[in-house]
Amino acid sequence: MQFPVVLLKNRELWWRLTEREVLGRYRGSHLGWTWSFLQPLLMLVVYTFVFSQVFQSRWGTLQNQGSLAFAVNLFAGLIVFNLFAECANRAPGLVLSHPNYVKKVVFPLEILASVALGSAAFHALASLIILLVFELVAFQAIPASILWLPVIWIPLLLGCLGITWLLSSLGVFLRDIGQVVQVVVSMLMFLSPVFFPMSAMPPRWQPLLQLNPLAQVIEQTRRVAIQGEAPELGYVVVGLLLGVVIAELGLRLFQKAQGAFADVM
Repeated sequence: MQFPVVLLKNRELWWRLTEREVLGRYRGSHLGWTWSFLQPLLMLVVYTFVFSQVFQSRWGTLQNQGSLAFAVNLFAGLIVFNLFAECANRAPGLVLSHPNYVKKVVFPLEILASVALGSAAFHALASLIILLVFELVAFQAIPASILWLPVIWIPLLLGCLGITWLLSSLGVFLRDIGQVVQVVVSMLMFLSPVFFPMSAMPPRWQPLLQLNPLAQVIEQTRRVAIQGEAPELGYVVVGLLLGVVIAELGLRLFQKAQGAFADVM
């Protein structure tokens, strides 16, 4: 496998660029990196109000626990989806937005995907802190099974990394790919169990929804972070293998296309 070697070899550069990416996003604003907590908190309030109050939605067996329990489950799904969406939406323009790096022969362009992932992961962790606070308020406890969360997210992180490599290389040659990705990501938001549990889907549609990898990650995240249960062994094994395959294929395709970047740009 090549991707672990690439990441370990450039780990110091990755850390510096990721740090600059996170700090640079809020440079010049009065609240600074506080926005990384404030923005998801505001979105959580809006989504919870719309779905639990306006649409009178309830979350399966938690319907007697009010809108706060609804907010916790909804936000757990949003964290996973937003991590994926940030990587996917940025990927098509990732190489195009750094033409100076393309012309530097010694610069490892492969690291750009991991920098985008690192930035998205930072915001996911900030949102996770908010989730834990809301969970304490709603249920007065955080289950010990939350310690399984890194295991649940490893396939997600590997998959996002591979997809970012793939889309960033395609974006150099196919400029329309960015528009296509935005449409697909918007569709996935409502085709994934973000605003509803998997059990709320009609039985005939559930097998189709389970083919969505994001659906599996979201359901397993709720399982360990909210329901207090260990992850399903099948997800851990299959998810890890699938994540490794996607990351490796994404890197190899990126490296194969990399030689033509300078000519196209």
